[in-house]
Amino acid sequence: MPSAGSVAADLTTSSLHLAVIIAMVAAGVAVLVWLLRVFTGQRQHDVAAQRRAREQADRPPRPPAAPATRFMEATPPGPGLAPPRRRPAAGHHPAGRRAPGTGQQRAVTPAVRRPLQLVAADLRRLTRELTTVPGGMPMARRRGLLAAYDDVLVEAADLLQVPHRLLDTPEGAREFERLRLLGELEAAGLVTG
Repeated sequence: MPSAGSVAADLTTSSLHLAVIIAMVAAGVAVLVWLLRVFTGQRQHDVAAQRRAREQADRPPRPPAAPATRFMEATPPGPGLAPPRRRPAAGHHPAGRRAPGTGQQRAVTPAVRRPLQLVAADLRRLTRELTTVPGGMPMARRRGLLAAYDDVLVEAADLLQVPHRLLDTPEGAREFERLRLLGELEAAGLVTG
């Protein structure tokens, strides 16, 4: 044993102090890491993952699932059996499109018509919007309003069975046909103003 005050004694004491300091720093870092995991929620995540792993280990294993019938062609057939073949659906094209002239044809359903009151309200609203068009309105917006107005006029004429040529009239003479059709609709009893 080295005597007190010797170089060996000082070296042993300083080594012991150094080991204690390193152990304390390591313990402090471990505590800081643990606190950081607790505050960020990683600790709860780890505990939940361990719990799920234990629960899965306690459950009996699931039986293997039966192969899907759609992919039976990919599974090898048993001994002496031919692989199952898919039959194309009747009346369908091989690429998935419907073959023309085969199978049932769709029944044509008549178009659902709006009530005359709603059509008249739309006509009054569009008439008001067209008469109060501001001077700086973009031309695309004005053309859109006129197209909507024409559609509603045609719809009202179809509901009241008033003959019209609005859709066949060229763009330059369409304004006259609009006025004529509006007069016919008013004569048929539609309130447009």
